[in-house]
Amino acid sequence: MAGATFLSTVQAPALLGPRGVAASSSVSSPARRHAHEMIDGSTRFTGVATAADLIERRQRSEFQSSIKNTLYTAITAKPELVPSLLTLALNDAITYDKATKTGGANGSIRLEISRPENSGLAAALDLLTEAKKEIDSYSKGGPISFADLIQFAAQSALKRSFLDAAIAKCGGNEEKGRTLYQAYGSNGQWGLFDKTFGRTDTQEPDPEGRVPVWSAASVQEMKDRFVAVGLGPRQLAVMSAFLGLDQAATEERLITDPDCRPWVEKYQRSRETVSRTDYEVDLITTLTKLSSLGQKINYEAYTYPKQRIDLGKLKL
Repeated sequence: MAGATFLSTVQAPALLGPRGVAASSSVSSPARRHAHEMIDGSTRFTGVATAADLIERRQRSEFQSSIKNTLYTAITAKPELVPSLLTLALNDAITYDKATKTGGANGSIRLEISRPENSGLAAALDLLTEAKKEIDSYSKGGPISFADLIQFAAQSALKRSFLDAAIAKCGGNEEKGRTLYQAYGSNGQWGLFDKTFGRTDTQEPDPEGRVPVWSAASVQEMKDRFVAVGLGPRQLAVMSAFLGLDQAATEERLITDPDCRPWVEKYQRSRETVSRTDYEVDLITTLTKLSSLGQKINYEAYTYPKQRIDLGKLKL
């Protein structure tokens, strides 16, 4: 037993007398037995709590895996929506305001889709709305929030783009491309992002005017918006694919800015390498930070309802 193992290596705590001085060794055996019982009981309680925690982690992990499969299938069927899914995630999260601690990755974009900055994103939101129906149908721990769904769709869209790049490097050979991505890809960098799972949906739109129309904004306006949420030129440069349908055109604009230029050039060089490590790792890191803005994560979300015990059936 866990408690027995613990007690074989740990002494019972010394009982303290007045002024915190340890009592003499003549403490009665009942007192010693009581101290041992306290340690044994607390240890067994910790073991139970740990087991329950592991069960909940597995439930969330399995649910998350199913979500990713559903999203990957939906995005594979409509790959043309990848850029829009990325912008959808960016625009939902970058409404964050540090001064008031409002906005952020809270799913509010579903209530803001008619705003100018979200023009052209309705099809991406429709895809996620349909995916949500399927996900909710097999969820045992309640419906998925749009806040989570939007950010995990961006993850799936990025993985799709990373895989497509690997396939392109292999001359369009899908089998070789998958092998290349498995060998050199950045899948192992998603750990922290995956743990950020349990966002809550807001029921009100975020204030207007916080998100630029990226295609019409100046580079300075784009930098100012990123700085306002705690990011900078480096993150702006790496997220060029989130800023419109034409990544190359966006980078042509960013490269004219002295703050963005070195980062744009760095990521362009990285994308030419076999592993694309600098680009992919920095992009994953930036999305992870962006997708947590303004959110307090509920780490018990999507776990199965606790079994209720009817105390009225107990007979004393």
